Amino acid sequence: MMRTVHPIEAESFRRLRHRRDTSALPYWTRAVTERVVHASADLAYADELVCDEGTLAAAARALAAGAPVVADVEMVAAGITSRPVTCRIRDPRAAELAAERGLTRSAAAVELALDEVGAGAVWVVGCAPTALEHLLTLGERARPALVIGLPVGFVGAAESKLALRNSGLPAVSNVSEKGGSAVASAALNALLYGDPLGDPAPAAAGATA
Repeated sequence: MMRTVHPIEAESFRRLRHRRDTSALPYWTRAVTERVVHASADLAYADELVCDEGTLAAAARALAAGAPVVADVEMVAAGITSRPVTCRIRDPRAAELAAERGLTRSAAAVELALDEVGAGAVWVVGCAPTALEHLLTLGERARPALVIGLPVGFVGAAESKLALRNSGLPAVSNVSEKGGSAVASAALNALLYGDPLGDPAPAAAGATA
């Protein structure tokens, strides 16, 4: 997706690259890593993100072809401004389903969203480990194009991300309790925008930066 990069944003990425050499990373891995580091001002993400270049390229193609995007919470959705995002956390039916099934509201919202978007979506989880855990139980039905699993917290966050990595689903995650709405939406935006300083995506990726 073509976009105009503000000079401040471009300078921020130049400084990031001065602080950390990311040039050896494959195109989409670099794009995701840099956007997450940029969103958090935390260079440690460069060492703890778990990405697969082929998976990311396939997800970029899916997004370019119009794959739906689903977020666990509205703060994640708010960070994705260039695409419609499905988020059902505030849907009254989520509270009803949660009470009926003994789920958290975040988990119930995952079910409602899946009923709406069907298989093949890109899921972005930046807040609720229970949303990620519940999505994993629905993986066969959801058949996601990608799961960005970057929930934050001391209870369940690292464990849910490990479960995601062990699930075999196409995924982006990290190996600590860190995460959050800003970094999760940044990872998704990287797949929409590509390189922030204008390098084109590889032709095989099927999407333009």
